[in-house]
Amino acid sequence: MSWIFLFIAGLLEIGWAIGLKYTEGFTKILPSVITIITMILSFYFLSSALRTIPIGTGYAVWTGIGAVGTALIGMFFFGESKEFIRVFCILLIVAGIVGLKIFSKIPSN
Repeated sequence: MSWIFLFIAGLLEIGWAIGLKYTEGFTKILPSVITIITMILSFYFLSSALRTIPIGTGYAVWTGIGAVGTALIGMFFFGESKEFIRVFCILLIVAGIVGLKIFSKIPSN
């Protein structure tokens, strides 16, 4: 269940990262409220996941999901560069996330 919570937290991180674009420096009320709520939920799910997932692994996976998702949304919806080297770097992040998942042992308490 912890890995599901971590995945949800990562998706919510994508949401609040994109939401920041629409807050215009937190001057727009509705986008700001939605972004703050998404931040709180992301941190809640991250903290829930970190009950059993090691902090280094959990934080790296959470930020990796957020970075990859935000970069892809930037490419496909905001016209950011889709150069091969950018895509390759995103794939390296994905490989790191998968590696951390595969090689992480949840400590038994």
